[in-house]
Amino acid sequence: MEAASVPNRARTAANVVSGPPVVLGYARGVSDAQSEDARPDPSAGPQEGAAREWWDDPALPWRHQPTRADIACFSWLGVAAVYGLVMSFLRPTLLAFGPHVLASLGSWSGMVLIGARAAVGDPWWPLVWFIGTFGLIKFDWIYWWAGRLWGRNLIEVWSGRSERARRINDRAERFARKYDVLALAVSMVPFVPGRAVIVAVLGEAGTSLTKFLSVSLVSSVVVNGACLAVGYWIGEPAVAVMDAYGKYLTWVSVAILVAIIAQQWWKQRTRAAA
Repeated sequence: MEAASVPNRARTAANVVSGPPVVLGYARGVSDAQSEDARPDPSAGPQEGAAREWWDDPALPWRHQPTRADIACFSWLGVAAVYGLVMSFLRPTLLAFGPHVLASLGSWSGMVLIGARAAVGDPWWPLVWFIGTFGLIKFDWIYWWAGRLWGRNLIEVWSGRSERARRINDRAERFARKYDVLALAVSMVPFVPGRAVIVAVLGEAGTSLTKFLSVSLVSSVVVNGACLAVGYWIGEPAVAVMDAYGKYLTWVSVAILVAIIAQQWWKQRTRAAA
């Protein structure tokens, strides 16, 4: 009796062992499915808890949490940008009624007009030349500092989505890396594009501030002197042209203002479309 019960218990144990794999297999399938569902989807965007910080923006020149130096330099760049915008509107008025002020701020056209006035007896051209030498390079240290802090990231931000701006900036960058401070001297010449990029590249390349400012100062003296000489050579006709220009100044200023507003509107529309 006892011997007979042993096989029965063995068969029962066998049945217990042989039966569950289906159940266990089903359990494993459910467990695997649940684990698959629990895994994060790599194609999904960042979760709400992993939102970007305000400074983690491709439109900003840094690639890290900004330091005090970053914020200070970026603020000065903003000052330079606002100054350029305001001057683009005020330049015609100053050219007609305040050429001494305009030339002292570093304007090439203002310096040419002062040279023309010197030909007809204006005695203030030496003082304007002296002040204008510093006016022409007043923001150079900011761009040098920005290049030292952010390097090529700054050039990428300046280029944005504009292919034309990118081509100009790339050429200016290659020119600066090849010719160093000689490129800085050439960038002082009127109508040479990419001056800010050249200055930033020199900052990134490690050009010392003393050497950089020395070359900037000497180049500014030479370029402003050349502008005065051109104006002196033109002489009285340039003064007559500016007197006639002053009669249409209001309309010129309005046209410039409309052009600035239209340009900003077009940029915003292009960015929204992209």
